[in-house]
This record gives sequence, C-alpha cells and structure tokens, in this order.
Amino acid sequence: MEQRFRVDLRGVVDLLSQHLYSSPRVYARELLQNAADAITARRALAPDADPSPEPGRVVFEIDPDGTLRVHDNGVGLTEPEVHTFLASVGRTSKRDELGFARQDFLGQFGIGLLSCFMVADTIEVVSRSVTGTPAVHWTGHADGRYTVEVDDDARPTVGTTVTLRPRPGGGHWFAPEQVADLVRAYGHLLDVEVVRHAPDTAELRLTEPQAPWEVGHDDPEVRRSALLDYGAELLGSRPMDVIDLRVPEAGLVGVGFVLPTAGAIGPGGHRVYLKRMLLSENAVGLVPEWAFFVRCVVDTSVLRPTASREGLYDDDLLSRVQESLGGQIRDWLLDLSVHHPDRLAAFLRVHHLGVKALAVRDDEMLRLVDAGLPFETSRGTMTLRAFRRGGASVLRYAETVDEFRALAAIASAVGTPLVNAGYAYDTEILERLHRIDRSVTVRRLDPGELAARLEPLPAEQEAGLATFLGVARGVLAEFGCVPLIRQFDPVTVPALYVVSRRAHEQETVARDLAEADELWSDVLSAFAEVEIDHRPELVFNWRHPLIRRITAGPPGATLRHGIEALYGQALLAGHHPLRAVDTAALNRSFLALLDRAFAGPPAGTGALPAADPPPEENP
Repeated sequence: MEQRFRVDLRGVVDLLSQHLYSSPRVYARELLQNAADAITARRALAPDADPSPEPGRVVFEIDPDGTLRVHDNGVGLTEPEVHTFLASVGRTSKRDELGFARQDFLGQFGIGLLSCFMVADTIEVVSRSVTGTPAVHWTGHADGRYTVEVDDDARPTVGTTVTLRPRPGGGHWFAPEQVADLVRAYGHLLDVEVVRHAPDTAELRLTEPQAPWEVGHDDPEVRRSALLDYGAELLGSRPMDVIDLRVPEAGLVGVGFVLPTAGAIGPGGHRVYLKRMLLSENAVGLVPEWAFFVRCVVDTSVLRPTASREGLYDDDLLSRVQESLGGQIRDWLLDLSVHHPDRLAAFLRVHHLGVKALAVRDDEMLRLVDAGLPFETSRGTMTLRAFRRGGASVLRYAETVDEFRALAAIASAVGTPLVNAGYAYDTEILERLHRIDRSVTVRRLDPGELAARLEPLPAEQEAGLATFLGVARGVLAEFGCVPLIRQFDPVTVPALYVVSRRAHEQETVARDLAEADELWSDVLSAFAEVEIDHRPELVFNWRHPLIRRITAGPPGATLRHGIEALYGQALLAGHHPLRAVDTAALNRSFLALLDRAFAGPPAGTGALPAADPPPEENP
C-alpha cells in the first residue's frame, strides 16, 4: 500500500541549524532573498498583467517590543500558492509553476523560509497577489502546524509581509543594529531599495546604487585607485594591484585584488555574490590554486550555489570559470612584464612562488620567469637568461639548497657554474627551459662528476702519500667511504664529502636491503648485485695547510682521530645526514683531540703551568 513520508518539522529545523546553515544569521538573508525574488517576479509580468508596477522596495521594520516585520511590494501569493509553496518543504515559489525562468531568481531549494524557525517559534505571512485575489494570512509553527485564512483587510496593497517574534533568549537577532548589519552584509548590492525602520531612528537605506567595479571613470588610473581603496576596506590593507574579471558564460563580473603580502599556497577564500546577493565571503575553487595571491570579489548570475547558499556548486561550469579567470590573471602578469616593469618587480619580490607555480605549466609565464625572476647561482643572484649568457653550454643545477651551498664555490672554481634549484618549483622550471630555448641543455649536477674534475696531484707526489692514504682507507672503511687527495679552490675547505648519484642509489638499496623482511630481501638483492662498487668519497684538499701537516705526521691514534674529525666536519659542512656511527666517530675524535691538546703533568705532581709572558711595553 502506497504511503507518504511524514516530516518532523522540528527535526528538519534542527538539521538546518546544526548541519546546513553555519549560523542563525542566515534568516536575514532568506527573508531578503524571498522579497527580492518576489520583486523580480513582478517585474517579469507583462504590462497588461501589472499595468502600474511600483519600484522595488523592501522594508525591515522593528517594533519597540522586538517584533520584526519585512514588507515587500513583490508579486504576492494567492491562497492556492500559499498552500503549495509555504507548506511544502522542498518546493519553492520560484519554480516553473509560476511561469518564470528559474535562473532569474536567487532561491532554488524551497527551504529558505524554514531558517526563520532558528530564531522564532512562529512565522506569519500576509500576502496579496498581483492577480487581484483577496489577501491571505498564513501562520506556521515550528512543531509543523499551520493555518491559512483569507483576510482581505490584512494587507491593502500588492506584496507580502513576513512577521517574526523572537523566541526566548533570541532577541539579539532582531536588535536594530544587528538587523541593519546583517541585511547590509548580504544585500548591499541588490538593485532594489532596502531600508530599515526602527523606533526613534530615521529611515536607514541599506543598499548601494552601484557595485564598486561598476563605477565609471574617464581616467583608468582614477578608477584603479578607487578600486584599490575598496580593496583596502575588504582586506584590511591596500592591495598591490587590481585586475578586472569577466566571464560572460557564467554571467560573472568583478575584480581580483593582488595581496600586498605573501600568503600560504592554497585555495584562498573569495567574496562571491549571486545575482547581487552575498553568497559567501570565503568561497573556494573560483581561481586555480597557483593564483593564491589573488582575492576575488565577483557577482555571478549563472553559477549554482550549494543547498546552504554558502558556497559554489562544483560542476563543469565552475571548472570553466576557474580556467578563464586563471587565464585573465596570467594575461595581467604578462601585461605587467611589457608595460609596467616596476610594478612587476614589486610583485615578484612578494609573490614569486605563485609565478613559479604558473611557469611549471605555462610557456608564456616560463618566459617571464626566465627573464625577470632572480635565481641563486654560483655567479651570484641573477635571472636564468643572464646566467645562460655567461657562455655555459650546459646548465647544471643542485637539487637541494644544502647541496648547492656545499658545492657552489668548488663548482665555480673548476669551471662548472651552478644554479640553486632547491626551492619550490625550481627543478621543474629548469627542466622545462628547453621549451623556450632549444639550445639549452639542463642537467642535474652529479657530485661524482665534480670530484672527477678536481685537479689530481702528480703521480710521484701522490705515491709519497701512500702511508697516509692507507691509514685513511682503514679509518673510512667503517663509514663505507674511500679517501682521495686532490687540489682545489677554495683553499678554506680542508675536505669535501662527495656522494655520486650511483653511490647514493647503491647506498639506498643497501639500507633498504638491511631493513627488509625475508620476502623483499630476495627481491632487493637483485638490485644490490653490481659489478662496480660505488662508494662516497672523502676528498682531501692538498692546498689546505692543515691537510699538508696531517699527511706529514706519523701513523698512530692522533692521525686516525684527525681523519675521523675531518670526515665529520665534511659531513656537517655539506649538510649530510649523520648516522649513529658518524655521530660516534665525531664525538670520539673531538674528545680525543681535545684530550691531547690539553695533555699535561698528572694531577698532584706539584708542577705549575708556565706563566704567561709579560705584556710588551709601548716603545
């Protein structure tokens, strides 16, 4: 047997207040929305159906006892329409039954009026239809009951009045200043006159004649300055620049403000109006993620809202809007590079990260980065284009900041200029340079190749260091490292720890093999079987005076501790991770060398330390 669902209205109201709407404050938006839609519906009527329409007007009237009445001169409702639309959850007076196009209206879901039950226990609606039928008085209660009566004297003119009386403890929602703030926040851009009447105060208009981006100026710079002032009111600080935005497909128009300070990467919140009614102050998904330096203020007539009317519905149209706005922001950046280089430089100082993110996928922005964004290199800070003009046939880069800092000076000394690609998007940008410059070859620096280019000692001189190298080989075997002696600049570097790419891969496989269980151990062992054993190298710099003194010393504990100390210092200087065995060796060598440096006669022998020499007298 077919049955109908029974709806517990209190449960529905609780669902709205706890899970759909973010705050009871939305009651003001829904009242304003219904009034504005009623006025839109009356405007849409043919002249013979409504021969003398009045200018749209909505009045929020607050009585001395706190009662709120909202009057509009919209299309009104007949008695059958009251039963159909006010007493049916999920139906809306903007549906096609009234004969109007759905996209002309703000509301879509038929649940807006129920939001008033979050601030009042009873809703009274008095409405007179433009069709000339008698006025209707509808009263709805939060427990699901409602009454309807025809009362031709209840309202003499066409339109609707909604009356709310605050529930206990909710009077603050109907305070005159609170009502004014809520209505102004949601509807200040509506193209109808909205006013507030309150006891002992003059009538207060709550809507503006034009949106800020609609105000025309003969001088573009004057308009830009006015929009920047508007942006300062919204953001709390004056934006760097303003971008006009327009997507006709979505009926979207507005502006984007370029933030004056660097912000976190991510989908920043935007102010979105739907048919000039505020939809959200923190909408996401409007622009691509790389455009996190822009905050938009836009009005749209086509994009769909979510059921709560506090966000945008994620559909194909929103994706196309995002793509279009991203293109407009990109065009603005390119225009800066051509016509306003000073503003571009100021922008790049703050928002270089967003530009680099765009350059990863856009060739035009890649050209902008190549020509205008400074990179850290072994020759100093310069643009990539200027770096290539130095004559290097191959552009080599260090993948991490630590690697660059450890190798930049040495790479420059051996004629291998180096770019620091250790920051966000740098590696991807360098790898894409061939798309705009076919002559460039980009390659990641292999520290092993760098070590191979360091100048070796003459064969007979290196043969004389066989004893030292033998001791070093024995000491470094514990750390999986081999010693080399080379001469290189800068002379301030006594030793350099170098891990070639192949050595790094071999070391990674060995570590994984040691930590793997029996099943994966058999799989990884196939990768561990290599014909050549590649190990990290500790390269001693023969040009450093300390290295010459150490190599001339006799074998023994002091030499071993010295080699361990140089090994640990090279790890730290190169920002390499320290294993437990490395930390133990560093501590052992440090304490042993300190002990030797401060060695003296045993305690209790009575020996006195030598006195400090007397200070020299001034001549």
